[in-house]
Amino acid sequence: MYFYIKMRINLLKSKLHRAIVTDVHLDYEGSCAIDENLMKAASINEYEMLHIYNLNNGNRFVTYAIKAEKGSGIISLNGAAAFKGNKNDLVIVCTYCEIDELKVKSHKPKLIYLKENKNEIDEIKSKIPVQKKTNIINIK
Repeated sequence: MYFYIKMRINLLKSKLHRAIVTDVHLDYEGSCAIDENLMKAASINEYEMLHIYNLNNGNRFVTYAIKAEKGSGIISLNGAAAFKGNKNDLVIVCTYCEIDELKVKSHKPKLIYLKENKNEIDEIKSKIPVQKKTNIINIK
């Protein structure tokens, strides 16, 4: 008798690409407040785990989402997360999901690209292009 154990794979569910931190609040319940319109566009649920990658200082951290006022453009780092960034830092906010290994190929993440200098949606995609040798830039 043989048993097949289904594997589950963690994949990118959604991301807000190059969001601008609008506020940092140390004396606030720990979390990341996100404009409710941006949360909806990226399929981010209230209290969902977030992985945040700060492009200004290299910090990578985990927190959870709370709603900010619709249309406000707010991306606020609160509580302990306030130590991970500063106002006007650029961040990438990601969520992940577990997918049955048989459904991995059909999975399409929700990729929200924001306008330069604004937390407004510029473009929505479901695929990241293959990185080519010609577009790699070293930072050091």
